[in-house]
Amino acid sequence: MATISKDENHMTRYAQILATGSYVPERVVTNAEMDELLGEETSDWLIENVGIRERHWMSPEQTTSDLIVSASQKALERAGVKPEELDLVIISTDTPDYISPGTSVVVQHKLGAVNSGSYDVNSACAGWVTALDQGARYIATEADMRYILVAGGYGMSRFLDLSDKKTADLFADGAGAVVLGTGDEPGFLASKLLAKGEYHDSLGIYTGGAFRPSTPENLKLYGEPKVEFVKKFPRTFNTEYWPKLIREALHKAELTVDDIDLYLFTQLNLRTIEQMMEILNQPIEKTHWVMDKWGYTGSPCVAMALDDAISQGRGPKPGDHILFCTSGGGISMAVSIWRWTQHS
Repeated sequence: MATISKDENHMTRYAQILATGSYVPERVVTNAEMDELLGEETSDWLIENVGIRERHWMSPEQTTSDLIVSASQKALERAGVKPEELDLVIISTDTPDYISPGTSVVVQHKLGAVNSGSYDVNSACAGWVTALDQGARYIATEADMRYILVAGGYGMSRFLDLSDKKTADLFADGAGAVVLGTGDEPGFLASKLLAKGEYHDSLGIYTGGAFRPSTPENLKLYGEPKVEFVKKFPRTFNTEYWPKLIREALHKAELTVDDIDLYLFTQLNLRTIEQMMEILNQPIEKTHWVMDKWGYTGSPCVAMALDDAISQGRGPKPGDHILFCTSGGGISMAVSIWRWTQHS
């Protein structure tokens, strides 16, 4: 069940999601435009096999921290929390503003969260759910923490090779955020993390770090830092591992698959989401997707999907259970289960 403790006043502390926010840049890149950029027709295949119809890319003046700040400001406003009231800022991204320092300190500064600590999480596309898990545990165990911002940003358009049709038409830019706080009933219920590190060299951005520095020699040989599929993943990886992780997390929360009211999966492939709902024997109405209009936005995609569901009136009601299920390069995986406690 939920991780809880008692604060200095001997009151039980429960972590809750107080509000959500999301942001996508203004520029819309349709499949037709992608076909022109790639010099090849991929739109029909992309719609049929993945479900992506368009995506958003940030402007030359924007960077990952800007996307995160925009999403975070919405979440803070909805939560009625001022930036200076934040105790901690946790940022998930694998497209950081810099290799160092962390993007979290940039976000903390731009938001004006002058009283908070901050740190980055990079578990690739499982990063935001991993960060959410950490934030929940801080709220539940640290008596001096009232509000935590958990946000993610994805600026993968900066790392696209437009000659690579395997990647260029999938990835997009965006950000999602939640504000965590305390309440008198459990919000966070359970989680399960798993990694399969043998796939660490399969998908990623492999130039620019200590492994392959951006020396003139490496740039000449490998080109500028770019996202690339180096080795194939098993096609059934997610549908093989996700059900097991989900059931283990549900067991911790003392729930069943039928008790979940909203399933939010990594927003890369609509067909995989459809398969997962069939495997779990759940109606498709219990999930929500955004990759059709926003493309694949990496770690914050599930936070963005939750915010979008709420904005469309399809969000959770008080007492509903939400399950986040994600995976990303590495391979890193994370599942987190929450009870929705907020009234609209």
